[in-house]
Amino acid sequence: MASALFRLLLLGPVLSVAAAAAGAQEAGGLATYRNERHGFSLSYPAGTFTPLPPPNDDGRVFQSRDGSARLLAGALPNLEGMNLAQYRELVLRQSYPGAAIDYAPVRSNWFVLSGTRNGTMFYERVTFTCGGRLINSWAMVYPVAERRFYDRIVEQVARSYRPGAASCG
Repeated sequence: MASALFRLLLLGPVLSVAAAAAGAQEAGGLATYRNERHGFSLSYPAGTFTPLPPPNDDGRVFQSRDGSARLLAGALPNLEGMNLAQYRELVLRQSYPGAAIDYAPVRSNWFVLSGTRNGTMFYERVTFTCGGRLINSWAMVYPVAERRFYDRIVEQVARSYRPGAASCG
């Protein structure tokens, strides 16, 4: 499931920094990542984040130049057929145990979890598309000490994010 994907990306070894990502178009200091396979997109400050080499076509990890922050975006099929509430509980349990949640809206096909855990801020948005058959997610994690800087970027990414349904087929 996506939360397991994010846990691996957050806790896994840091990969070498790649050059400009395929599917990213730079304009006015922002780069837009479009995932052709799943159809989602988001924009991020190209001067802050660099794309890491993708393991597959399901998503992408972007790392801050100093390595302290990550932006993750991905999608995958909802193979277990979970509803939104079940999946939200899974994400809370697997990705954010013991976290202090301070923002957590839930709507008909999406939810956000934001808070702190072990000195790290996180913001994760999960959207169900294709009638619940596809899960789109993006998340940003960064040190609490750098919150003033990264909170603005979270807002910018949130405004630009468009969930995808390209693989509904």
